[in-house]
Amino acid sequence: MEINDQARKELLAQIEDLSDEVINRKPAENRWSIKQIVQHLYLMEGSIAKTIQTNLSNGDQNITTKKPIQLTVDRSKKVDAPDFLTPTPDFSTLHDLKSKLSATHSTLHDIAKNATEDQLAVKSYPHPVFGEMSLTQWIPFVGYHELRHIEQIKEVKEQLGI
Repeated sequence: MEINDQARKELLAQIEDLSDEVINRKPAENRWSIKQIVQHLYLMEGSIAKTIQTNLSNGDQNITTKKPIQLTVDRSKKVDAPDFLTPTPDFSTLHDLKSKLSATHSTLHDIAKNATEDQLAVKSYPHPVFGEMSLTQWIPFVGYHELRHIEQIKEVKEQLGI
């Protein structure tokens, strides 16, 4: 969870002093607002946590090879979010977003703390880019994914003149 905690600390530092109006402003019609990026992050983390919990509770085992998840931070390759991870245009407050981030992060922390390496290593589910990934790798993937979107937040802030 170290990469996840580092990424979360950096994410919160990037958004900490922004107003609710700023985080909801889109830099362009076809771009996500900072609010939408953050919403995508907690939707992703929550979905991964739920999927890991589900996979840990079923009896199926599927051992797979280690994937280069650190490549997630490479933003030169665009990856479209699946519909269930696509943020809404609805207005949100920074307080609400931070609360939801805290909840999903806490859930993933609990899973990482309570599951053994052996339990995580023998189960997997598919990633849209990397293919079948072990539950062991899904946990740090969240941190790499967040680092990717922190760079996107920095770009949006620059485009908004912040």
